[in-house]
Amino acid sequence: MTFRKYLVLAGVSLFAACGDSLLAAGMKKLGSIGLKHLADIFLVVLHPEIALGVLLLFGFFACYIIALSWADLTYVLPATSLSYVLVALIARFLLHETVSLTRWGGILLIAGGVGFVTRGPALTQRARHECLPETVSTRAQ
Repeated sequence: MTFRKYLVLAGVSLFAACGDSLLAAGMKKLGSIGLKHLADIFLVVLHPEIALGVLLLFGFFACYIIALSWADLTYVLPATSLSYVLVALIARFLLHETVSLTRWGGILLIAGGVGFVTRGPALTQRARHECLPETVSTRAQ
């Protein structure tokens, strides 16, 4: 795997962890909202932390689809599990949440599973015709 591919996977993890953490921090400041007041859901995006979190999640989405363009979902999703570790660290030290030993253990098990996933190929080898969508001329036959 190339440095660029590692960078894309790191981008998925960093953007997801930072974006989610900013959403959590913003919602802690704003308080509870519900489906009864649908307008509130759209107005929270105007809060600076929420807006920045949404922008970072757009960055996550961009990196995620780039990664899926060259690797299988079963490779990309586990390979980005570093975000679970980052979220736990951010939640503990910046958001001052309590992260129990059970949660830390679960996070470490998930992150440890990445080693098993990365040992296999990033992309399932298929015949070229299986990857291409049908064209109009081949459907008519």
